[in-house]
Amino acid sequence: MKIKSKLSTIIQKALNDANIEASDIVISDATKPEFGDYQFNGIMKLAKQLRKNPREIASTVIEKIDTTNIIEKVEVAGPGFINIWLSNKWLANEATDILDDPRVGVGFVEKPQKVVVDYSGPNMAKQMHVGHLRSSIIGDTIATLLEFLGNDVIRQNHIGDWGTQFGMLIAYLEEQGADGNQNLKDLEQFYKDAKKRFDESDEFANKAREYVVKIQQGDPHCLELWQKFIDISLQHCEDVYKKLSVKLTRDDVRAESFYNPRLPKVVETLQNRGLLVDSNGAKCVFLDGSDVPVIVQKGDGGYLYATTDLAGLEFRAKDLKANRICYVVDARQGEHFKQVFTIAKKADMVDNSVQLEHIAFGTMMDKSGKPFKTRDGGTVKLIDLLDEAVIRAKETIKQRNTHSQEELDKVANAIGIGAVKYADLSINRESNYLFSWDKMLSFDGNT
Repeated sequence: MKIKSKLSTIIQKALNDANIEASDIVISDATKPEFGDYQFNGIMKLAKQLRKNPREIASTVIEKIDTTNIIEKVEVAGPGFINIWLSNKWLANEATDILDDPRVGVGFVEKPQKVVVDYSGPNMAKQMHVGHLRSSIIGDTIATLLEFLGNDVIRQNHIGDWGTQFGMLIAYLEEQGADGNQNLKDLEQFYKDAKKRFDESDEFANKAREYVVKIQQGDPHCLELWQKFIDISLQHCEDVYKKLSVKLTRDDVRAESFYNPRLPKVVETLQNRGLLVDSNGAKCVFLDGSDVPVIVQKGDGGYLYATTDLAGLEFRAKDLKANRICYVVDARQGEHFKQVFTIAKKADMVDNSVQLEHIAFGTMMDKSGKPFKTRDGGTVKLIDLLDEAVIRAKETIKQRNTHSQEELDKVANAIGIGAVKYADLSINRESNYLFSWDKMLSFDGNT
């Protein structure tokens, strides 16, 4: 229902009927409720052209305005503004039609795009923590809305599945022997135990580094164990996504390891474009106006996040043929994405016609205004937070209603998870927000 468009057509007809030539009719929202619902302020401009009194012109025009359908009444205000009130009967009929429409009155975009939405992005060998909540919720909502509008949306979950920690984990799994598989049930604790061994034993640390090299060289046994960690981690992620009704699946996973073979080509492309500068052995790009380099390859040959993201951008633009690429990532990564986007365009890795967007969001804070943590200062597991939301919702419902256990479980899950998601989506995306169970699960206010 495009009300302004309908009103513009009505005003245009009234002007024509009054023998007044005009185009580009702009309808504005009323500045105050007492001025109606909408306003047409273009009479002032027309009065100058016609060299006539604007109030007289406005009075002539409103006599020609059709008030039998959409418009309840019109009146001239001030020096020649036309205030417009909509018909309550028409609004009621429109609302009824919208409720009966599966698309609730929302049309499709005129020019659908192929849009990549990158969101969630957890690290493997650890459980998802509360820091992944906002990206998962906001990203999935954006992807769903873009789809609803008729765009071809490609969800991408850029998981962290590569790095030195996997050598450490494999070394510890081998050391544990038969008990290792049992201990893997608590992946978080397994990681902590492995890290402790890594920090305390030089011999173990050296062994872990050897496993990293073996993984990179494609050793079949090491890759098999590495895949075991990935599978267990992804199962944890899928449990969280299911609770949140987030649509990400394993088919949407495009991991760091996927881009690894492409990283040398990224460096080669930047070199060929004349963008690389050698700085203390590292290969860097210096962008205009900045003395701080963007390092794409360290002196020891290792690559950085910027290199991987450049490979990802090129893949999404050229292989997936995306018109628009959106990264739903913490606002603190703003400078990183600004640099990567600029480099990708300069190096012709991404065509200038492709829209690159960092959809930033703020940090979840506790009541003291600090990043949300456990009581002992640790990271809050996302699955624990969601379970807690359902438990608290259940207690609140018990105080208000009598349900069967089955009904109670179902309603508590809907309210608890829904409250967490709504608390996030109802605020300004870019703002930090205070996490409050009491406010989130209150039956009063905007919850």
